[in-house]
Amino acid sequence: MRTRLRQLVVAAAVLFTAAASLPASAADDQDRRERPSQGGLSAVIRYTEYGIPHILAKNYADLGFGEGWAQAADQVCTLADGFVTLRGERSRFFGPDAAPDGSLSSATKNLTSDLYFRGVRDARTVEKLLAEPAPLGPSRQVKDLMRGWAAGYNAWLKQNRVTDPACEGATWVRPVTTLDVATRGYAIAVLGGEGRLIDTVATARPPSGSATATPTPDTQSTPNAKAAARAARELFADADMGSNAVAFNGGTTANGSGLLLGNPHYPWQGGRRFWQSQQTIPGELNVSGGSLLGLPTVSIGYNAHVAWSHTVSTGVPANLHQLTLDPADPTAYVVDGKPERMTKRTVTVAVKDGAPVTRTQWWTRYGPVVTSLGSQLPLPWTTTTAYALNDPNAENLRFNDTSLGFGKARDTAGILKSLARHQGIPWVNTIAADSSGHSLFTQSQVLPRITDELAARCSTALGRTTYPASGMAILDGSRGDCALGRDPDAVRPGIFGPERMPTLKDAPYAENSNGTPWLTNADRPITGYERVFGTVGTPLGMRTRGAIEDVAAMAAKGDLTVRDLERQQFANRVPAGDLTAEDASRACAALPGGTATGSDGKAVDVSEACGALKAWNRSMDTDSRGALLFDRFWRKLTATVPEGQLWKVPFSAADPVRTPNTLNTGAPGFATALADTVTELRTAGIPLDAKTAAHQFVVRGGQRIPVPGGTESLGVWNKIEPVWDAAAGGYSEVTTGSSHIQAVGWDGGRCPVARTLLTYSQSSNPGSPHFADQTRLFSAEKWVKSRFCEKDILTSPALKVVRVHG
Repeated sequence: MRTRLRQLVVAAAVLFTAAASLPASAADDQDRRERPSQGGLSAVIRYTEYGIPHILAKNYADLGFGEGWAQAADQVCTLADGFVTLRGERSRFFGPDAAPDGSLSSATKNLTSDLYFRGVRDARTVEKLLAEPAPLGPSRQVKDLMRGWAAGYNAWLKQNRVTDPACEGATWVRPVTTLDVATRGYAIAVLGGEGRLIDTVATARPPSGSATATPTPDTQSTPNAKAAARAARELFADADMGSNAVAFNGGTTANGSGLLLGNPHYPWQGGRRFWQSQQTIPGELNVSGGSLLGLPTVSIGYNAHVAWSHTVSTGVPANLHQLTLDPADPTAYVVDGKPERMTKRTVTVAVKDGAPVTRTQWWTRYGPVVTSLGSQLPLPWTTTTAYALNDPNAENLRFNDTSLGFGKARDTAGILKSLARHQGIPWVNTIAADSSGHSLFTQSQVLPRITDELAARCSTALGRTTYPASGMAILDGSRGDCALGRDPDAVRPGIFGPERMPTLKDAPYAENSNGTPWLTNADRPITGYERVFGTVGTPLGMRTRGAIEDVAAMAAKGDLTVRDLERQQFANRVPAGDLTAEDASRACAALPGGTATGSDGKAVDVSEACGALKAWNRSMDTDSRGALLFDRFWRKLTATVPEGQLWKVPFSAADPVRTPNTLNTGAPGFATALADTVTELRTAGIPLDAKTAAHQFVVRGGQRIPVPGGTESLGVWNKIEPVWDAAAGGYSEVTTGSSHIQAVGWDGGRCPVARTLLTYSQSSNPGSPHFADQTRLFSAEKWVKSRFCEKDILTSPALKVVRVHG
């Protein structure tokens, strides 16, 4: 056994050394000569601590093969479940009413998910994008990666028995095709637009007969217009998705190299999870990081020269066009006085234990007809008016190429070059740092080309409310002069080109916590971008405020190292607590008789809460006492007291990080929120000074693992979202939060100084040794030391080398 291991290690080292000695052009030639057929793919996988695979291959198809194999070994059930979604077969296997697999943010049911994805398949949407020449379509390299990934996944299925109880013996665990893998990338691209409106895309119906038209939103009252703006804002604010990231330039660090801390916040279950690996084609590619499950490229990561991460942006990735319908036919609309017929997509979905369901979807030159904007805003399809959704990411299969370009980049300029060439980032910002000391923030994403001038000229009455309030444009679809146009540097019409993207280069720090690009750096505000990208001069979220305070102080201190990034990740400071807890405890102590009246009208003794708030250390560490009390109180207070009444000192654009401040403890609702919180916790049997560890947790192998961190509204960098379940007597498991964390720097050598952590661990199989190992590290606020260079990989005490083949 040891002899065989040594042989594999030597073979891998020889492969790495021989090909690494080639110049890049020679490696490209070798790739072209040695590109294997579908049946001859292979790779060497070197596993190190925590089950992290380092995949070594001769070319892109082999690399994809190793990646598909290794992902299947860790996540076969999650992947297989996702492919059922992408084929539109959930109703067939799980019934029409259950929820999808979690790879989408929509709360839709299986049936409407299937109707949407079957429509995508029947229209050959992804095949058409695959046929586009690069950069509109995937490059040859990415096509080889996808082909190889499918072959590797299938080879694992053929050569191994599924032991994960989530899908052991399931008939829906089946081989996949390159099209399946490409569709996974497509689903990620539309996640911010069409993916949020699957229900209405799949079920929109024209009016029947010639009944009198019902009122359209343009004739509704002002309150409904305000509700429309609110619905648009909430539609594109996904509580399951967020992130922090900061890049420091060399002027702030101990050795002049840049530093990057990435902290994406994603679900801890389902298909929207990351998975770690290192991908190496000697002389061509060497990158490490986290891939979204089902993708063949590293989504966020680092190489010997540059590191990058993403944060969910404030850009609005879709817009609406209000259609003027042909009076004689509600499935035809008028543009410049000429009628155009809508395109019908008739889709049939198989249903478990039931008859197949057939529905018709309706598409226009702008996109699909929709009849609502989320659950709060109906957009009725009448005999005179309908609405079509324009999502430019429905023509975007370029994310993998953009990510591959990042993996090959040698500096932040290379990151920008990949963004400019491929223009494939759908709904996130990019933050990067490099070994030469450069820092970068850019909101280079695929957005509909809605300029403020176009919105002013072409918005409908409803759009004149929604656009300034939320960035969601509703344009007059009956006018040809309201088309989105084309920037000269854009790869497609209807989207912004690279020159229009909000970008900040080489600032001492560049930070984003899902806020507007405006205050990426408080001393170097970004302005001049269109409203669709975000706002300028508006209040910041609590997490953005806290993050800017923290990273600005770090940059001012200087002499930063990766160790400082590690401390920032697990500081678990609660900015909302720093701003309000002292005032809240003092006002609590001043309540007559130590009592407050709850929302049910009953008097509640809150005196114990006063002391717990005062003694709380203002953090969400696992051993913090009183943190849960403040969390529940703050949620209730901010849900019931309007922002304008919450603070004594209002927001000022001249001092955006420090305002608003000073809690208004006299506001109606303050004492009520306190009383209701005390009642809620006592009813659940939770002490007011309980440690966070006792109730913020996940269960692995029948054991509770405490989880540090705090929720969005508290402003904690290390975001964690516990679930309050009053019916079950209190808290249930953490569902979302910090995911693939990376702290990266350089020390002048070829090996980056990197620490990583995959909070929910590599495998979803309870029988795997890597089901909870990194989760326990996260609980203890410890890190994985990266093994990037060959000497580090080959000296790992956990080294396991596997050669995989088709």
